Amino acid sequence: MVYLHLFIKLETNLLPKNNFGPMPYKEKKIEKLYYSIGEVARMFNVNTSLIRFWEKEFDIIKPKKNKKGNRFFTKQDINNLQLIYHLVKERGMTLSGAKKKIKENKEDTENNFEVIQSLTEIKNLLLQIRDNL
Repeated sequence: MVYLHLFIKLETNLLPKNNFGPMPYKEKKIEKLYYSIGEVARMFNVNTSLIRFWEKEFDIIKPKKNKKGNRFFTKQDINNLQLIYHLVKERGMTLSGAKKKIKENKEDTENNFEVIQSLTEIKNLLLQIRDNL
């Protein structure tokens, strides 16, 4: 019974709050196609020099450059940077170890990283639910 109450409470918290009932459609989240190096550095809370260094060290990061030489990162570049950040900063691997891991089995590494991200999101959701009780 407690689980059902918790589920109903969760569901009602997720519904839009307006006087006209549920919204008939869900607005699409507008995502940018390209991100500047400053935006990417802020996403990871690192210096732009570290992003440039990783770009030089890891061949999976290939930002587009304009005539002035400004870097523009795609969503795929950002996903690759997330993987590198996870291996180097969060797991404490050396650059050569991270390169080797990505080169040998990138797909397994990406899958493990996605699982860790999902579990972290679930943990945060559960902590938020606990705090609201």
